[in-house]
Amino acid sequence: MADQANKQKIVHVHLPKEETFTTTLTAGDHELIADEPKTVKGGEDQGPDPYDYLLMSLGSCTVMTIRMYIKRKEWPLDDVFMELKHSKKHSADCDNCEDPKSKIDVIEKEVIVEGDLTDEQVQKILDISKKCPVHRTLMGNMKIESSITHK
Repeated sequence: MADQANKQKIVHVHLPKEETFTTTLTAGDHELIADEPKTVKGGEDQGPDPYDYLLMSLGSCTVMTIRMYIKRKEWPLDDVFMELKHSKKHSADCDNCEDPKSKIDVIEKEVIVEGDLTDEQVQKILDISKKCPVHRTLMGNMKIESSITHK
């Protein structure tokens, strides 16, 4: 399992020249579409926008992590789902920013659980929700290495 977790995955993203924003995303045998909403000039709303995918990634990782933990503990969890929101807010963290218009990206995560759980179990589920790998990645020190190939 550790070898599989360390294996680098490749996702392909393609925006054909005849499209304005409608983009094909391929991960293994899975193909998805990303787009901008019609309110954005050229957007066709053919799929979620990139921030939606970010939230879906975080949400799916979180509920999977919770489910694994609950299964191991054999707690009476009937259902788990999430609602997530992304916004840009001026926050106290920006009070010392060079640009007075600077804003911080804020993701609001609400974990919704159903089942005969104690208050202590519910609190532990919230704690576990912050330990999913995607949450840790977003909160950690991240480095994005960019390169370009010209054909």
